[in-house]
Amino acid sequence: MKILITGLVVFLSLVSVYPEKSSAQQTANEKDYLAELKTELKLKWPNNRTVNVVFHGHSVPSGYFKAGRVNSLAAYPHLFLKFLTENYHYAVINCITTSIGGEQAEQGAKRFKNDVLCLKPDLLFIDYALNDRSIGLERAEVAWRSMIKEALDADIKLVLLTPTPDLKEDILDENSPLAGYAKMIKKLGKENHIPVIDVYSQFKKLKKDGKDLAEYMSQNNHPNELGHQVAAQEIIKELFSEL
Repeated sequence: MKILITGLVVFLSLVSVYPEKSSAQQTANEKDYLAELKTELKLKWPNNRTVNVVFHGHSVPSGYFKAGRVNSLAAYPHLFLKFLTENYHYAVINCITTSIGGEQAEQGAKRFKNDVLCLKPDLLFIDYALNDRSIGLERAEVAWRSMIKEALDADIKLVLLTPTPDLKEDILDENSPLAGYAKMIKKLGKENHIPVIDVYSQFKKLKKDGKDLAEYMSQNNHPNELGHQVAAQEIIKELFSEL
């Protein structure tokens, strides 16, 4: 019994000195989340293959700017593609947007299997919060959880995005609607051990630094190219900081 107690004391002391990281810390916050994908992107012909990067969401990843005009090459999915092609010279990469203007997460969840999973994404981004205000936080969370589960069950590398701003809301107001969706998305990322690109916080920081957010927007709820660059740069910083 004395030996058993002594062993238990030693074990507890080691645990306190070397605390185990949470799964979220080990997965979402470490640089190697995309290690396998980065290795794949470095392969040369004839050992390489086509890599599919998919963006699922609403009008922002679709590239809508002002009054229904679309400028997909200046939107963050293609800015991210440009970054990848400039840094992985032998990679064949498809940038695919399954996003639909005006859509919210419930609608996106309904077509998730047929429109997204069928593409077998190597990397998948979800961006719906801006439009989820139309269905409320509770319903939106159910839809996000559904898509997250389906993606993880299919062993897809998944990344969540908090929203870009809406100039009709005060981004510095902690109780504004979009602030609540940003918190919900970060919670889901932590629970499911997947990265969250906190675009909302980056725009909030710009506002705190005295920037006029109108300079980053083509209309109240659609970023212009400068605004899309903020989102793209945050993706790159969080997922490819070693480059």
